[in-house]
Amino acid sequence: SVGDRHEPWRSWHGRGLRGSPPWPDTCSSLTPDTAVISPQDPTLLIGSSLLATCSVHGDPPGATAEGLYWTLNGRRLPPELSRVLNASTLALALANLNGSRQQSGDNLVCHARDGSILAGSCLYVGLPPEKPVNISCWSKNMKDLTCRWTPGAHGETFLHTNYSLKYKLRWYGQDNTCEEYHTVGPHSCHIPKDLALFTPYEIWVEATNRLGSARSDVLTLDILDVVTTDPPPDVHVSRVGGLEDQLSVRWVSPPALKDFLFQAKYQIRYRVEDSVDWKVVDDVSNQTSCRLAGLKPGTVYFVQVRCNPFGIYGSKKAGIWSEWSHPTAASTPRSAAGGEPSSGPVRRELKQFLGWLKKHAYCSNLSFRLYDQWRAWMQKSHKTRNQVGRRDPRAWVGTGSPAR
Repeated sequence: SVGDRHEPWRSWHGRGLRGSPPWPDTCSSLTPDTAVISPQDPTLLIGSSLLATCSVHGDPPGATAEGLYWTLNGRRLPPELSRVLNASTLALALANLNGSRQQSGDNLVCHARDGSILAGSCLYVGLPPEKPVNISCWSKNMKDLTCRWTPGAHGETFLHTNYSLKYKLRWYGQDNTCEEYHTVGPHSCHIPKDLALFTPYEIWVEATNRLGSARSDVLTLDILDVVTTDPPPDVHVSRVGGLEDQLSVRWVSPPALKDFLFQAKYQIRYRVEDSVDWKVVDDVSNQTSCRLAGLKPGTVYFVQVRCNPFGIYGSKKAGIWSEWSHPTAASTPRSAAGGEPSSGPVRRELKQFLGWLKKHAYCSNLSFRLYDQWRAWMQKSHKTRNQVGRRDPRAWVGTGSPAR
């Protein structure tokens, strides 16, 4: 059968995938005067068959059809795949072709008996592009726009595929093409300037290769709705006096948006030094400082902050979170009990109050002022009771309750 006849080629083709390719990483068609390959530079779908011929012109030495042979990407093809058609023409039959090993095309070469090259052809085997999907865009200064996308469900076409990001004003204006590609990854593009505010844009991606083209769905957006920013700079983490269960976090509002009317909300995440699990504080609102409470004494913590600018010039969209800031490290003080939280009524009362704070207002400055006042009052009250007990031991009975 045809399949059986070409099985040696498929086996050789598979072995070539595992080794280091000995062939050039680009394909160049060779068309000397001595021979010609037909078809020249064909483009085929994966799974197709190819019947090619190498025809010798004139009477070059050692170049009769019986002495010719084929190579693909520098490797000699099995002789059973070839057939002499006449004294000057050698045919080659390939079936069930795999995708090209290189996007510039595979090198199919016809050789004379002594190994010299008579003619060459580029063989392009692949798939047409799929519709690009998952387009997302953001702006960092309300003057630019960066977009990225996914090249279809399978992605790989085995052929050089060109992706063009197009955009235009929704109701008028001409199509524009983005020019700064690969800015944040292989499938991305950056539009640096000349964008309008307060009017929507239509954005789409076109994919083209030798076997066809595809166009994504159109994404409609307003620049003001997709503004993000760099991570908050100057993140500082420090101790809160001698409190062994707290750290103070402070940062600076992103300077890129300082001249624009907007709101901002922040998130903090933190983890202990030997862990990969982050805890996220969501309710930081628009403050640029926060206390982390309920931490372990004598422990190193890594802290990061990110920003979400929203409501720019009245935009109703949720905003886009920035990247996380670089981790900042700080340690909590060791407790007086050698690393373990102190016990007793003061500690228990403080933990109860702290639990209420964490539940209702994690980063509220007012709440932590109340916490500090509560802690000072409880410590003072506990100290007073201790002093009274030391001055008049007879005021206490064996049960531990004050005498009446």
